Amino acid sequence: MNKTVVRLAVLAALAPMAVACAPVVGNHGFQVIDVNPKDVVVGTDTKSTVLAQLGSPSAVSTFENNIWYYISQTTERYTYNRPQVSQRTVTAITFNEGDDKVTEVRNLDLSDGQQIAMERRETPTRGRQLTVLEQLLGNVGRGQLPRTYEDVPGQRRPD
Repeated sequence: MNKTVVRLAVLAALAPMAVACAPVVGNHGFQVIDVNPKDVVVGTDTKSTVLAQLGSPSAVSTFENNIWYYISQTTERYTYNRPQVSQRTVTAITFNEGDDKVTEVRNLDLSDGQQIAMERRETPTRGRQLTVLEQLLGNVGRGQLPRTYEDVPGQRRPD
């Protein structure tokens, strides 16, 4: 009986650790409800039918207004780690400028992405650096003196 109590206590102590290993899954962006963006038909669907089927796009191309993007991603986070993107789908729908019909549907996933190295340097700003003492005493003498009863705006001075 003593061994079973010890085993149950060990299992009860290890149960929270097993639960902590489960990831927290987050779905972000465009969520497919009725129609998948892959089901858009090239040549027959227009901007209005795509808008009615899929809803408003996640993003519109900055330089060409005739490309709509539907973006979704799934992230997983384990306990105290940063979230990791496990799945990403981007559907780019290109429209013809003249009649607004769909000319191309491209489906991209996580493997199509590219790593971009960010530049760490900063652009220097002009001007001079103030010391702590200059910052504390910088406004001394710049303010106005308190007003007197003779100096109230909107009233005439009695002369």
